[in-house]
Amino acid sequence: MSLFISTAHAAAGPAPAGGGMEMMIMLAVFGVVFYFMIYRPQSKRVKEHKGLMGALSKGDEVLTQGGIVGKIVKVSDEKDFIVISVAEGTEVVLQKAAINAVLPKGTMKSL
Repeated sequence: MSLFISTAHAAAGPAPAGGGMEMMIMLAVFGVVFYFMIYRPQSKRVKEHKGLMGALSKGDEVLTQGGIVGKIVKVSDEKDFIVISVAEGTEVVLQKAAINAVLPKGTMKSL
């Protein structure tokens, strides 16, 4: 027995093998957590945004993802584009998907 080297002891044996059932249960729990925390809220947001894009009409005041506030002048259903008026004589063509929110009537005048 040395002062600096400890005595080696033999291992008790191989660790008991874990059953496959516990692994399957753990994977199922992770799948359920993934569904309720990530997939379901995201699909709900996508569904709400598609409903918003389908309900756009001429005269609505909208906020774009870039922060531009304007009034819809023209809606093109077949090409998924809209034309918004930002100021007198200034019009911008955008995709419908770039609309972030529909604002209440009169919002542009109050800004």
